[in-house]
Amino acid sequence: MNIIELANLSAYYGDKKVLNNINMRIAKNKITAIIGPSGCGKSTLLAVLNRMLEENGGAIEGKVFFDDKDILNYPKDELRKRIGIVFQKPSPFPMSIYKNLTYAPLYYGVRNKKILNQIVDDKLKISGLYHEVKDNLKISALKLSGGQQQRLCIARALTVEPDILLMDEPCSALDVKNTANIEDMLVNLLDNYTIVIVTHNLSQAKRISDYTAFILDGEIVEYGETNEVFNNPKDKRTKEYIEGIYG
Repeated sequence: MNIIELANLSAYYGDKKVLNNINMRIAKNKITAIIGPSGCGKSTLLAVLNRMLEENGGAIEGKVFFDDKDILNYPKDELRKRIGIVFQKPSPFPMSIYKNLTYAPLYYGVRNKKILNQIVDDKLKISGLYHEVKDNLKISALKLSGGQQQRLCIARALTVEPDILLMDEPCSALDVKNTANIEDMLVNLLDNYTIVIVTHNLSQAKRISDYTAFILDGEIVEYGETNEVFNNPKDKRTKEYIEGIYG
């Protein structure tokens, strides 16, 4: 079952075309990795999916369907509640751990303290942070380590129960241990969430993703099951990128 469909999608910043005629379907409750060299349009693709592209002065042609409905027909608040995003650099709010995790639920109208506390506990447990911070929820999130901050940002994105979690290079600034923690967490989320991850780390894409799209110069060169893309690429350019010949 697919949750997102991109149909003849092109994306622009002014006169510059960044994505060209993208057609792909994103499977529900799976991890889809987006790979390709710097500047190829990977992050732009994520920005299209929750309409952040518009905030940055971009525009699209073609269609993006989420649950069979054009994303332009969703109010932005509703769309971004259902399609969350985590960025490359950890970006906790300059407030307590607890307030980081209750910010979005409060924004969307949750006022019951017991429910808020349960959300905080649940998402800290999912992120593997619970035992590390449960006695220090009032301290500033900025005092956490980089790896902890990134896991907190993922937990924060999950507090409103999105359908899809977009990840833009979430492990690029982290060490091996923290990367492994986040990869394990993402795999364990798949019962309830769909994940789209942009990554330069080809080993990471191969380890955790079910599907992989290789983008080059704003176009999808190859898209399919990860094992097939990595072990039996159909396009010479995919093979060359995976082998490190360029990119």
